[in-house]
Amino acid sequence: MPRRSSLKSHASGADVAACRATLRGGSRTFFAASLALPGAVRQPATSLYAFCRMADDAIDNGTDHAAALADLHARVERIYGGAPLDLAADRAFADCVARFGIPQEFPLALLEGFEWDARGRRYQNLAELRAYAVRVAGTVGAMMAMVMNVRERHLVARACDLGVAMQLTNIARDVGEDARNGRIYLPLEWLREAGIDPDAWLASPRFSPALGGVIERLLAEARLLYERSDSGLANLPSNCRPGMHAARLLYAEIGNEVARRGFDSVSQRAVVPWQRKARILADAMRAAQRRQPHSPEEGLAEALYLLDRFLPNAPSSLLDETPRERARWPRVEDRVVWLVDLFERLERRDRAAAGSANAS
Repeated sequence: MPRRSSLKSHASGADVAACRATLRGGSRTFFAASLALPGAVRQPATSLYAFCRMADDAIDNGTDHAAALADLHARVERIYGGAPLDLAADRAFADCVARFGIPQEFPLALLEGFEWDARGRRYQNLAELRAYAVRVAGTVGAMMAMVMNVRERHLVARACDLGVAMQLTNIARDVGEDARNGRIYLPLEWLREAGIDPDAWLASPRFSPALGGVIERLLAEARLLYERSDSGLANLPSNCRPGMHAARLLYAEIGNEVARRGFDSVSQRAVVPWQRKARILADAMRAAQRRQPHSPEEGLAEALYLLDRFLPNAPSSLLDETPRERARWPRVEDRVVWLVDLFERLERRDRAAAGSANAS
């Protein structure tokens, strides 16, 4: 059973606002999708995602990875011990942990994935890569399900599938950027099968049709997981479906954009234009109205060690909206207009910032 923290409430409104600002600046896809979540879920989801983002940045941006990891482990221990550090993300995540009973093993698995990053670990095959993706992204999907008060094993397994699909998409999009930072995440066996020597390629990363085939293969794996996650999304609480469908479709579109560019993510980085994001958001709102049966499939083999040990196979407790909340919740059409406007404003802000940087 999940080990619940004893703390009651630590985060202030300013702490939650700071978490929201973190996502607005560095995790725009999640930030926009989160605005389609009901308030009762949006705040803890923002706190959860901000803590995960902060932990990722601490490893990526630091020079002493061992010290950064030790610090993060100590912070998680304090959070679960009821005494978070005097930091906005820690206080907000501590409240999230206490309220929803998130097992400590999930953020610890996330940190294990970051440790693999810090060591520059490479992955021989798809199973090894999925084990990494389960830790750095599947855990986030599982914790998000818990924030929605979903505990049923198959639904949490689908949430984990979605997180892994998103991570595989990110890897496919960032092949060139990762290589320039001395990292390679593509399965080494796949590269060798395509006639590419991983070390030689990393020393001089260039796009080739053979590499494009490897990236295409990875996106095909992501697509299978996106499709498998759909039954989980369709069985979330109804007021949570629009936001999660939005996140799923927006991330999948990143992979579609890589495909449109001939699977070349070395010499260019795929960016989805806001106009297309607007259309995707409309699709997400429509998809959120549909229901479908639970998927009978088990979770990924690489995720079973978490699902088996920490999630009882019990019915979920769905956090659905009350009639009063439903009456306050905007119509689907209004939400689409609102989110489209958000993307347009963010796009204008980015163009203005880029113009200022070029002028200086």
